[in-house]
Amino acid sequence: DVQLQASGGGLVQTGGSLRLSCATSGFTFELFGIGWFRQGLGKEREGVACIRGSDGNTYYSDSVKGRFTISSDNTTVYLQMDSLKSEDTAVYYCAASVGYSRCIATSQRPSFGMEYWGKGTQVTVSS
Repeated sequence: DVQLQASGGGLVQTGGSLRLSCATSGFTFELFGIGWFRQGLGKEREGVACIRGSDGNTYYSDSVKGRFTISSDNTTVYLQMDSLKSEDTAVYYCAASVGYSRCIATSQRPSFGMEYWGKGTQVTVSS
């Protein structure tokens, strides 16, 4: 049974930092691409970052490049978010699919879809 459990969200001021965690289980981590996605109120879901389970290769959307860092430790995936802006306010989800390219494709075209999704964690950035 594939499980993805996101945690670490909260309220932070503009310019602050948060670290999200995604605890995964039920699949062979090295065969999957795992990503973070977000959806703001009234907005379309968008990709944030992906990591390849086999070697840690990473991908970032332009909106977070240089501010967010995705990493993994065994079967937990982290999203370190620095220099947070009000536009980063959203529900953040972690998701997984076999293969890394699907995560990148879904980040660029949300309708593409990931195979497995966890419940989200709310991040609110206040000015």
